[in-house]
Amino acid sequence: MRTNRPNGFAVVLIALGALILLGKLTPLLGSLFGILFSVLVIALGYYGIRRGNAFFGWIVLIFGIFSLISKLAWIIVPVLGIGLIVYGISSLKGRRGY
Repeated sequence: MRTNRPNGFAVVLIALGALILLGKLTPLLGSLFGILFSVLVIALGYYGIRRGNAFFGWIVLIFGIFSLISKLAWIIVPVLGIGLIVYGISSLKGRRGY
């Protein structure tokens, strides 16, 4: 028997479950799926804000941003360190002219 209700939510649940299982079962793809999951949470929060549910949308969006920052900390911290070194050197070179 055929029903007329939308199956979008079921498809989303199946896709998220598959992403979680693939992230846990394959060590090489685990970090990639972790980043992908964080990006999907950010997109879901943005979608929630755009659809009018701003409170929960912002909560989900902030959770996704923090999750993505923690996943990408291995590249953010060295880039920050290089930026601080370059800024320090440029400020030292600027003082010699005075």
